[in-house]
Amino acid sequence: MAGIEEIISGMEGKMSKTVDALRSDLASLRAGRATPALLDKITVDYYGVPTPINQVATVSIPEPRTIVIQPWEKKMLNAIGKAIMTSDLGINPNSDGSVIRLILPQLTEERRKELVKKVGKKAEEYRVIVRNLRRDANDAVKKLEKAKEITEDDSKKGIEKIQKLTDKQIKAVDAVAAAKEEEVMTL
Repeated sequence: MAGIEEIISGMEGKMSKTVDALRSDLASLRAGRATPALLDKITVDYYGVPTPINQVATVSIPEPRTIVIQPWEKKMLNAIGKAIMTSDLGINPNSDGSVIRLILPQLTEERRKELVKKVGKKAEEYRVIVRNLRRDANDAVKKLEKAKEITEDDSKKGIEKIQKLTDKQIKAVDAVAAAKEEEVMTL
């Protein structure tokens, strides 16, 4: 039974990381409210190295729909502006020579529905990841049973535990997605 517990605890850790990854993935989805997480996936060329914006500038949120980026070096202003323009953010940066302002437009009903669909697709991707982790854990338990390291009863109990944990993590994925959908529709 010790081998099963190791498999389950390893799977549980991976599933928890999967749910956390979904949270961070959805945080970078533009929902009408300004958040520094919108810039997380955008990198700028800093002396030949692709670097996240928050490592070359101060990012602040002075108003609910405004992001202000203040580069630590003035020469980074253009590079940051270009990186934002070429990203899939869909926002034009406004520069006054020392800071860049990003003003998030109000979301239209159509755009909200698009974002809810995107959230649903992301959630399904992460559900599939959780299910794949379940399959891997089940295979590992069956391998232990086949090698006669555990009994058939222990194998069944292990697979039941794995299923309960999977159901719990799927609910967590659904809860994260539902919270993001709620945020998108109410802003």
